[in-house]
Amino acid sequence: MSLCEACGRAYRTLMLILLAGLSACGSLSHNAPRNLPQAAAGSASAAMREAADVAGQTTVAMSFSGGGTRAAAFAFGALQGLDAMRGQGGASLLDDVAFISSVSGGSITAAYYGLHGKASLATFRSVLLKDGEAGLRFSLLNPVNLARLFAGGINDREDLRTWLDEDVFKGATYADMFRRGKPIVWINATNVYYRVAFPFSQQAFDALCSDLASFPVSEAVAASMAVPLFFAPIVLQKHPEACSAPLPDLDKAQAPGQSLLFGALANAVRGLRDTSKGKYIKLVDGGVTDNYGLATILQSRLLLGTAYGPMSENDAINVRRLLFIVVDAGQGPRGDWNQSQAGPSGIEVASAAIDAAMGTNVRMSYDAFVPMMQQWRDDLVAYRCGMQQSRQQEIAARQPGWRCNEVEFFVTRISFEALDKERAASLNDVPTRLRLPERDVDRLIEAGRDAILGNPVIREFGRESTEAR
Repeated sequence: MSLCEACGRAYRTLMLILLAGLSACGSLSHNAPRNLPQAAAGSASAAMREAADVAGQTTVAMSFSGGGTRAAAFAFGALQGLDAMRGQGGASLLDDVAFISSVSGGSITAAYYGLHGKASLATFRSVLLKDGEAGLRFSLLNPVNLARLFAGGINDREDLRTWLDEDVFKGATYADMFRRGKPIVWINATNVYYRVAFPFSQQAFDALCSDLASFPVSEAVAASMAVPLFFAPIVLQKHPEACSAPLPDLDKAQAPGQSLLFGALANAVRGLRDTSKGKYIKLVDGGVTDNYGLATILQSRLLLGTAYGPMSENDAINVRRLLFIVVDAGQGPRGDWNQSQAGPSGIEVASAAIDAAMGTNVRMSYDAFVPMMQQWRDDLVAYRCGMQQSRQQEIAARQPGWRCNEVEFFVTRISFEALDKERAASLNDVPTRLRLPERDVDRLIEAGRDAILGNPVIREFGRESTEAR
């Protein structure tokens, strides 16, 4: 062994020792789980659950992508656009929104709207102008931050508390959201151990034997936004002793020809109660698995295994026309390193590689979602038309004009691409930050509104809904 090799080995050994020491010194002490065991049956807390029957004959569902304040502002503009599409009686398409699924930055808007409903249209802009980065750590030149990085993440929930818990959501829990009833809001994170999407939904918390009603909304949003390394994972505790309700039928995961996704889901759901594999669930940014927030809907369809789930049976019977709007504030290609032989830098390569993985993921997610929605519609029709004739007649008596096969599902997506090229390019350059200039926030809100109003599928759906009211 040469002297240089010996020195190099000694240096690497010393660095490992130092990093191990930093990791031990920088352990995150503010990351304790905040989810409580499931409340006893009959208690007041147990009665507070996610709404079930929320769909009308005309129903709108939405998903909000990730992208920091850029995504939050664009999603808010989309809500404004739906509210601007009004019929003669004054009702708008926003009144028909019954379900929102969200990821990362889009979760701020989804959760706020879920808590405040249409009143948020007058107040949420001021929330978007707050500085979400004021309490965050950024510098890797700071030894304390480096230690925190090796302990799990430069920032943890305490670094977001003033902004998310105090400024934005003001201590609200899911019970506050449940009292509104509509819309149902699924905030999505990633179960980093099992590598599947994790929704903050009643179904997921029932599997975890945990109480969703008492859980802080800010904690769910923090999990949805927990970019790996920059934020430490949000931790949930398993409470298998708190309930005895069976899990969904997972045995079919072993059947020949079953999808790989269902097998992964079966392992993840079993893991929510299996303390032999640890007592905790670790959650990171939902965009890691799907930056559109669509994966959990497909996952629920697979796990529930019914014709109508995750809809309730009543919603499946009531709905006639459903429009699903994917609100995409993601960024397209950017950077100028293709212009020369030199570059990109190592940091640019790492960033582009992450963007490439997420971009591929969302394209595949959307492409799979569209036929899934059509199959869901077909399953609903088969279920409705398979009911006993007497029940169909009873429903038709309650809802004049009801027919078992009269169900239409529509899917559309809005993004910066819906705008003119110059405007889209300018918005694409807005960074993924938690603090943006007021001018950029307003441009993004206006863009979301214009993208909704200019979308031909949404315009036609709104016109027909107005005529049907």
